[in-house]
Amino acid sequence: MANSVKQCINMVGRVLVYGGKGALGSACVSHFKSNNYWVGSIDLSVNEEADASIVLPRELSWEQQEAEVLTKVGDALNDEKLDAVICVAGGWAGGNASKDLAKNADLMWRQSVWTSSISAAVASKYLKDGGLLTLTGAQPALQGTSGMIGYGMAKAAVHQLTRSLAGKNSGLPTDAIAVAILPVTLDTPMNRKWMPKADFGSWTPLAEVAELFHKWTQGKERPNSGALVQLITKDGVTQLVEAN
Repeated sequence: MANSVKQCINMVGRVLVYGGKGALGSACVSHFKSNNYWVGSIDLSVNEEADASIVLPRELSWEQQEAEVLTKVGDALNDEKLDAVICVAGGWAGGNASKDLAKNADLMWRQSVWTSSISAAVASKYLKDGGLLTLTGAQPALQGTSGMIGYGMAKAAVHQLTRSLAGKNSGLPTDAIAVAILPVTLDTPMNRKWMPKADFGSWTPLAEVAELFHKWTQGKERPNSGALVQLITKDGVTQLVEAN
């Protein structure tokens, strides 16, 4: 009990990580925990490090997932508000129009668009005034993606959602901002496994992305709401470049 009281006294804020068991999501949970935040995780499996871990059954529809998340986040927060909602859920599938386009597009939509949409709904209800909502787009989806059409479609939708949320009467709390990160390639264990001969110096480290979210949560160096922030890494150095 004493430890729990001490933790509450020292806690500097509350964040929710959607996709909290993936590579980037786990890095975000760890980073915020180490900086004395209460951290909630939403994913298809448990993140043991999180203060609250919401596990979604795979078979739920989009509407059912939204209802489940809104209820369980409300229960976990117990009338408190969030400083940030960080959506890093997603995945990748290649493929052009000649084979399995609907299958690949459907998977990408579920992994990127459903999760981003539900994160926006969470932010509308549980984010503080002046809080942060981050979504995860993709730098390649600023152009055509002929070799990964379903992926490009889904990420382009996330970009559009981000800009819509920045508009007037979007449903977000007063002075809250919505921003998307647009990585090229993240330095994850899975990417290293499948691309062992790649130039890792051009991949963005997960710790850098987690620290970026932390700064933005604190109100430091925030871009304008609606910004699509490209993460361009070269020779181990990452630059933030806003897309037009």
